[in-house]
Amino acid sequence: MKNNLLSEKLIYTGDSLTPTHLHLCTYNATEMQESANDTFQAIKGTLNSDRINWLQIHGMKDTETIREICSHFEIDFLVLQDILNADHPTKIEEHDKYIVLILKIFYPNEHKEEDELDELLQQQVCLILGNNYVLTFLEKETDFFDDVSSALRNDVLKIRSRQTDYLLSVLLNSIMGNYISTISSIDDALEDLEEELLTITNNNDIGVQIQIRRRQYMAMKKAIMPLKEQYIKLLRADNNLIHKINRAYFNDVNDHLQFVLQTIDICRETLSALVDLYISNNDLRMNNIMKRLTIVSTVFIPLTFIAGVWGMNFKAMPELSWEYGYFYAWAVMAIIAITVYLFFKKKKWY
Repeated sequence: MKNNLLSEKLIYTGDSLTPTHLHLCTYNATEMQESANDTFQAIKGTLNSDRINWLQIHGMKDTETIREICSHFEIDFLVLQDILNADHPTKIEEHDKYIVLILKIFYPNEHKEEDELDELLQQQVCLILGNNYVLTFLEKETDFFDDVSSALRNDVLKIRSRQTDYLLSVLLNSIMGNYISTISSIDDALEDLEEELLTITNNNDIGVQIQIRRRQYMAMKKAIMPLKEQYIKLLRADNNLIHKINRAYFNDVNDHLQFVLQTIDICRETLSALVDLYISNNDLRMNNIMKRLTIVSTVFIPLTFIAGVWGMNFKAMPELSWEYGYFYAWAVMAIIAITVYLFFKKKKWY
């Protein structure tokens, strides 16, 4: 990995091919104006310092456009690099004039092949809260925040009459909703696997399913666990960007976050129990196989002994002169085999 402090060149590290395009929403209590374009210069004149400005940026390919936006809002160069780093860890960072939140959102792979594993996809979302603006950077084209845009158009719960930080709390609630639905689906899938394991089956796919759910769990844990301390730190911070009147809405976001964290802990315990149960089931299956082999061996040991005795080449063996000795031998071996079989059946060994 190269030292990013030694170069001014900007590189988007993700794999999204979505062309960069912008959607600007400026509003106050009485009216709202929307505009969209592919360049920042085309919508720059629509920004209004007397209103709240919500600028959505979809697609990180055009790094120069991202640079222009950050330069206009006086965003630090290191933050700009973090925005373009698709694998950047989750973080919440306070600056003098703005607050940066780098998070992840999750969604299922709807275009997977029939034989492809059920992987959980994610993309990075960066939120920046300023005095009269909110910036959202998304790697791909998505309708994730469309419900917030709709609420602004319809002025739901007088949303346009509230401060800028209230808009941030609404966006965070949408992200928490994504976390809740995703971790809940993982939790439900783990419970289904547990029930399937408790009813002993010959399904060899359970081990693969456990691995898939474990990867999904690890992806969510990696993205969400850093928020456990960082979000509390944000709530306790004394800054002018989050107003006291809106603290209750950020506390509501924290309640949702705590639910997600608790569910992550439950998933961890369930996964651990599932792995132990899966290993126990495999051991039980192996024991059953060994038990069957033992029964077969036990049945044939006396038969082998009899066949060995009568197969010795001694001249003085009375049985050799018996007229029906061959049939007697078969009868004796059959009686012994049936006796051993009935004995094991009575003991419920199979």
